[in-house]
Amino acid sequence: MYRTTYDDVLQDSGSDARQREYRALSHGVELLHTLRDEDTAETFRSESLLYIRRLWTLFVEDLARPENGLPEELRANLISIGIWIIKEADCIRHTRAGDIESLIAVNAAVRDALK
Repeated sequence: MYRTTYDDVLQDSGSDARQREYRALSHGVELLHTLRDEDTAETFRSESLLYIRRLWTLFVEDLARPENGLPEELRANLISIGIWIIKEADCIRHTRAGDIESLIAVNAAVRDALK
């Protein structure tokens, strides 16, 4: 009885975490969509890209922890994706060069995989 209750709590915690990650990525994708407009204020552009950078830095740090419960290959793939996202966001923020559409697509794909 106690074990079942504890397992339920653990399952709920994982589900809650996925929902939080989904919402955070959804917010990031929304911010990235606004960057398509050339008239977007520079401050907002910078803050939007920094949001994505900070979000993925947190994800990568969590994925690199040995106690992360995801399979090792999936963790490694997500870390690689995260590193690319961080670099691409920095490139766009500093030089306005880079592929905003790919950045949106990759973030949306990861977000959608959480459902």
